[in-house]
Amino acid sequence: MEATSTSSKKIIINTGLLLGLASIGLSVILYILNMHLEQNMVSGLIGLLIILIFVVYGIKQYKKANENLLSISQALKVGVGVALIGGIVSVLYTLIFINVIEPDFMNQMAEVQREAILKSNPDMTDEQLQTALSFAKKFSSPAIISAMSLIFSVFFGFIFSLITGLIMKNDRN
Repeated sequence: MEATSTSSKKIIINTGLLLGLASIGLSVILYILNMHLEQNMVSGLIGLLIILIFVVYGIKQYKKANENLLSISQALKVGVGVALIGGIVSVLYTLIFINVIEPDFMNQMAEVQREAILKSNPDMTDEQLQTALSFAKKFSSPAIISAMSLIFSVFFGFIFSLITGLIMKNDRN
């Protein structure tokens, strides 16, 4: 029993770190391409695909290390663990990005949000615009962005782990 516990911790940490590095890689690519301020579906789907790949990879590694045996609870433990570690690494990078690499990022995002609000509601009064921007600003703080990013990562890690566990389940019974 001790060997599987050690095996899962090592797999969770190593694969989670790889997930975090891949997520950072995507962020750096978006930054280099000057697409880091855009909220588009393609980059979101690529981020989900990265989570899926590493969660499945971690679960496969765990199953392989444990005599091809895997329960749904083990799949959930490994997959959510991988997503959590990856999410933490990604959040740390995001905080470094916001505070060191691109300290004006929050102001740039506010301007992008302002333009998007005006584009979708061109007849908005200044008072309505200020209300909408103050509301958007509350949900755009580094703490909220970090929390939402971590919740997002763990949530999808859970979903992907559950599906993968159901597909790859192999009990000795």
